[in-house]
Amino acid sequence: MDGDVIPRHGLGTAPLGGLFTEVTEEDARATVHAALHQGIRYFDTAPLYGNGLAEARLGAALQESGIAREQISISTKVGRVLVPGIDSDSAFRDGSALRPQFDYSADGIRRSLDESLVRLQIDHIDLVLVHDPDDHESDALATAFPTLIRLRDEGVIGAIGVGMNQVAMLTRFATKADDIGLDYVLAAGRWTLLDRSAGLVGGLLDTCAANNVRVIIGGVFNSGLLANPSAGGTFDYVAADDATVAVAQKMASVCRDFNVALTAAALQFPWRHAASSTVLVGARNAAEVERNQIDAAAEIPDALWPALEACLAGSH
Repeated sequence: MDGDVIPRHGLGTAPLGGLFTEVTEEDARATVHAALHQGIRYFDTAPLYGNGLAEARLGAALQESGIAREQISISTKVGRVLVPGIDSDSAFRDGSALRPQFDYSADGIRRSLDESLVRLQIDHIDLVLVHDPDDHESDALATAFPTLIRLRDEGVIGAIGVGMNQVAMLTRFATKADDIGLDYVLAAGRWTLLDRSAGLVGGLLDTCAANNVRVIIGGVFNSGLLANPSAGGTFDYVAADDATVAVAQKMASVCRDFNVALTAAALQFPWRHAASSTVLVGARNAAEVERNQIDAAAEIPDALWPALEACLAGSH
């Protein structure tokens, strides 16, 4: 695998699938075009995101851009296939008549990937991640990873990864990296200002470094609370409890004392560990893309980091 296949900064497309709120076609296209204008060349997506909507919108916008395919890195995910039906519990506001169904079989992996290629209007995926195998670890090991290895050998995909919101299973996968062909892990929401669990000594990030597995950090705002630290904010895709909101608000106050935006600190925090190779940030319109780029370039005093860590004292 080309170790530089995935750039350091990427756009997460879950919002373009209508995560929590609808996004218009116009805003979706403008978001991708703004990211390209800002120099972003890596885009992460998944069939789950709006039941194919995010993939289709990303594919259309990239085609419109006229930028050569070889200049763009794309990751998508497998482990769910889309079937007819309505998912009333979905966090996506996409108006779809499809629902996701877990499927880590060889046929399911190939079907999912084939459908993603059609929606994305491409014939090759730079990185494919096994998505959320929390309750399917044995299936992931027995069929998903071996199927991805075959697809990589066939030249359909470039690299193999796994993406989850927990660290324990990701760490187990990282220890088996050579056996399962693992190139990347995508750790969502587990190496953030509010949740440092991936960075524990001997934990996920250290294990990835020891096994030559690159780490993509997603969910840097913990699904919203670090972008909007207020009552009713979301933490890990559900309403945040009062204690977590209080910590986020305390962090926001500390950031104000240093004249730094909380979002800037949240976006730059993942680089505090050398194992982090890429940071993914979502956006639902062009203005959010531009705001994220400003935050990524903001100057942050070294003294801010221990002050923010002190906010966590007694919170866990």
